[in-house]
Amino acid sequence: MHTTINQPRGRRIAIIGAGISGLTLAIELRRRGLEPLVFDRVAELREVGAAVALSANATRYLIERTGIGAGLATAAASVDGLVFRDGRDGRVIGRVSSREEYQATCGAPYYGIHRADLQKLLVDRLGGEGLHLSKACERIEETADAVRLHFTDGDVVEADLVIGADGARSTLRRHVVGYDDAQFSGCSGWRGIVSPEALADLPDPEAIQFWMGPGGHLLHYPIGSGEQNYLLVRRHDGPWEGPAWATADEEGAHLKAFEGWHPAVQQMIGAAPTGDRWALFQRPPLHQWSRGRVTLMGDAAHALVPHHGQGANQSIEDAIVLADCLIQSLEDGSGWDAARQRYQDVRIERTRKVQIASATTADVLHLPDGERADARNARLAAPDAWERHLGWIHEFQAARSLQPASA
Repeated sequence: MHTTINQPRGRRIAIIGAGISGLTLAIELRRRGLEPLVFDRVAELREVGAAVALSANATRYLIERTGIGAGLATAAASVDGLVFRDGRDGRVIGRVSSREEYQATCGAPYYGIHRADLQKLLVDRLGGEGLHLSKACERIEETADAVRLHFTDGDVVEADLVIGADGARSTLRRHVVGYDDAQFSGCSGWRGIVSPEALADLPDPEAIQFWMGPGGHLLHYPIGSGEQNYLLVRRHDGPWEGPAWATADEEGAHLKAFEGWHPAVQQMIGAAPTGDRWALFQRPPLHQWSRGRVTLMGDAAHALVPHHGQGANQSIEDAIVLADCLIQSLEDGSGWDAARQRYQDVRIERTRKVQIASATTADVLHLPDGERADARNARLAAPDAWERHLGWIHEFQAARSLQPASA
């Protein structure tokens, strides 16, 4: 078998991974005249039991560039501000922005949505054009003037540019880096989605909330179905010794780990079976995102822990900047080597900062009682909490980073 990319030599693009970043990139490139092919190893695109918080630094582009704004508004929940609470007594430590203030400041909404719903919106928008499933890439062959992708079904695809959008467990990252560089973050967690009927004790159900305490925290937010998506995180003593990424946990382990926490916390985490316990892995920042004609984006380039909720958002920023760089290179004749380098130059410090902020946030959320926790609480309660801690992430406009300074 041999799948052909229906573009002239020099414009053939293959995207490995049909997640949020790969689909966003494909939609934007097709909107602007290119015809990339998207390949994914799964036979059916479906995400189960997971949701995503979409902040303004991503939703502005989903609305402006992909055309899914109306569908997104229908399928998602509009988040009404950010609340920090003490995990034991439930008192509000800091409240940042309302729904209206957030949109006025950031220029776009903050949404919670089931990942499967977002993926469906993107797939429907793509319309199936160039999407190939049951395609697991097993080997990459660089030739003098192209890249050959060898798939497990025997198919071979030749491309001029290959984009690794295959997530945190990326095969293409191993091609670029040369080895598996996943690092355990020191935290593990449990995930769940809970119906509103089971959450009679929950205050501020329309907000995204952090319940903080010594050695752990609960993050949750509403999604479009009216349910609450939660991530319960616990500091892990010693190295992770189970299977990579996730392992089956003993029943009730998450409840035992958060004994004595507020009744609303207990109610939420006890209302839905958690299944696996997830080891929270991250990838170290890279100095080079490309090798030959292969370049990385999204979690494949900069997988981060979820304590700022920025994984999907940074992937969408990547997709927009990479698309702009590629189109610009066609317009000015600079070539795709220059486009890849410019994309990396524009994105590498931004993503590095978000990676570091995400990793260190767990340390801040998990402080033991005492002077440092009191100082943290005072900072989160201060009038300038947004400007100091969150504005630089949410107000950022990735496309502007490609404009000259005078713009």
